[in-house]
Amino acid sequence: MEQNLTRIFTLFGGLALFLYGMDALSHSLETAAGSRLKSLLAAVTGSPVRGVLAGAAVTAVLQSSSAVTVMVLGFVSAGLLTLRQAVPVIFGCNIGTTVTAQLLAFRLEDVRGLVLLAGLLLCFACAGQKGRAIGRAVFAFGLLFEGIADMGTAMEPLAQGPVFVHWLSRVRQHPWLGLLAGLGMTLTVQSSSATIALLQNFAARPGLDGSSLLGLAGALPVLLGDNIGTTITAVLASLSASRDAKRVAVAHAVFNLTGAAVFCAGLPLYVRLTAALSPKGPELAVIARQIANAHTLFNVVCTLVWLPLTPLMVRFVCRLVPDRAVR
Repeated sequence: MEQNLTRIFTLFGGLALFLYGMDALSHSLETAAGSRLKSLLAAVTGSPVRGVLAGAAVTAVLQSSSAVTVMVLGFVSAGLLTLRQAVPVIFGCNIGTTVTAQLLAFRLEDVRGLVLLAGLLLCFACAGQKGRAIGRAVFAFGLLFEGIADMGTAMEPLAQGPVFVHWLSRVRQHPWLGLLAGLGMTLTVQSSSATIALLQNFAARPGLDGSSLLGLAGALPVLLGDNIGTTITAVLASLSASRDAKRVAVAHAVFNLTGAAVFCAGLPLYVRLTAALSPKGPELAVIARQIANAHTLFNVVCTLVWLPLTPLMVRFVCRLVPDRAVR
């Protein structure tokens, strides 16, 4: 019993460290370059393609799609962006957020101490505010991997538990269970980056037969559930915002829901395509990268499909959130 409690505390402690690191990383990068990034978003008045690129770039730098989405909602409420300009930016945010999973797939847990030390030294060595902010960002990046290492330590014994292995076999056989698991985890922690990092770490653990606990086919439905769950942040942030801001949040939800439905329906093809686009090698060595690539593939394909249909998306969300309540 005492060992189980220790593992639970270690797991949630690692998750807390990861979430704190993500928040600190986002805030530090915003301090270092936030004013320029905000100006970039506010100046997006050209083509939808430019909006996608701006949303992807700002999210990749700030490492937080939630922060950028809330920023976009604020710009729409303030009249700095129209609904038609904001929707492609949201598409780009979904692409930009995949950078986090790609970085985490490098598996830098073994050098996390060096990253933490480098961040600390930068904080002490830099005199300017931006320099110290960069140092804090590097330190926060190290905290991400410290949290991942702690979560991995806590999850290691689970791989040998027959009850847990039996439950995972059901997830492999019934993708909708994985979809619900991913959705539930993201709704709980309010961070798709955290749940995807947990998924990458977990999938890289060996089971009783030496292969991945989940396998790529079992991990991808969880990933799709994560993408659905992340839309709740924008929905909650829009509750007290303008009507067009609410429509932007709905567009975000429609984007991820429709994409998840299509990709889940074509799961075997999704698995094969992800494997073809990923490095070859032992499953445990490459599955974190495969999940990251699957995350990027999902958002890029959904953006390519929806971008030409932006006017249709705008009309659709305007019908879902009309100007006047229908009696």
